[in-house]
Amino acid sequence: MRATPPSSAPSSDVPAPDARTFLIAGQRLNAPRVVPGLYLVATPIGHLGDITLRALETLAGADLIACEDTRITHRLLERYGISARLKPYHEHNAAQARPKLLETLDRGGSVALVSDAGTPLISDPGFKLVRDVYAAGHQVISLPGPSAVLVALSLAGLPTDRFFFDGFLPSKQGARRTRLAELAAIDATLVLFEAGSRIQNTVRDLAELLGAAREAAICRELTKLHQEVRRAPLGDLAAHADTMETRGEFVVVIAPPDPAAQMMSDDALDRWLTEALTRHSVKDAVAQAVELSGRHRREIYSRALELARRREADDGEH
Repeated sequence: MRATPPSSAPSSDVPAPDARTFLIAGQRLNAPRVVPGLYLVATPIGHLGDITLRALETLAGADLIACEDTRITHRLLERYGISARLKPYHEHNAAQARPKLLETLDRGGSVALVSDAGTPLISDPGFKLVRDVYAAGHQVISLPGPSAVLVALSLAGLPTDRFFFDGFLPSKQGARRTRLAELAAIDATLVLFEAGSRIQNTVRDLAELLGAAREAAICRELTKLHQEVRRAPLGDLAAHADTMETRGEFVVVIAPPDPAAQMMSDDALDRWLTEALTRHSVKDAVAQAVELSGRHRREIYSRALELARRREADDGEH
């Protein structure tokens, strides 16, 4: 359903910014006050020019902008000459900030929600606010725009008819490897976010658990001056992981598995079972491995028992 276009709203006791204007190519344009409601505004993921006219008009016309980091949002607003009230809204203060934002809406005001980069709610806080705004009877309007997921998919040169976005992987290696084993058999292109401090280890884990032959693309600093896209089989990317630049933000795109190569290797199965047996019973570990590995239950059960016996023997020696 198309959102109501920005227009003058009924009067309320919500204080308005001093000037509702924005700059385009040196020309200052007026922005009418937007109608009351919560506006989800996509902002650039790198290049500040990647913003829509509608987003600028909404940011200038809203009564309040809720943002993850006021310093980052201030740089965007400064670029386009927008004067606005900024309030932090992030995962650490959301419980305290949400009621105040709802009060603004209850008084007939408008709130624009932005993340540090890209589309709000995609690996960013905000869904609880949207849920509560709906529950309070206010409208929610989404303004489409930049998304690191879609930019990376378009650059990767991999199938895009079906994709599975899993956001950030767990930071601890054991949990990360367990999650990758769960993702390995998904019949779709995978899209992951990763921090620079972990990207090298993650690429190695991807090659080991998903298969060295799977095509992938590692996208860094999307839409920025030093944008980089590395495309190669995971094995090649892992072999050169030590040479990777680790500064910046990363999106990893991985091709779907080859139907003929979806069975987990012996070594990968042993590693997965060894890690799983530290947290689960043999029965539970086997049940999960059957689903993930593509192997027969009897084979996995026999291997899990052998690994469990070895672990008990090693513990007994110590």
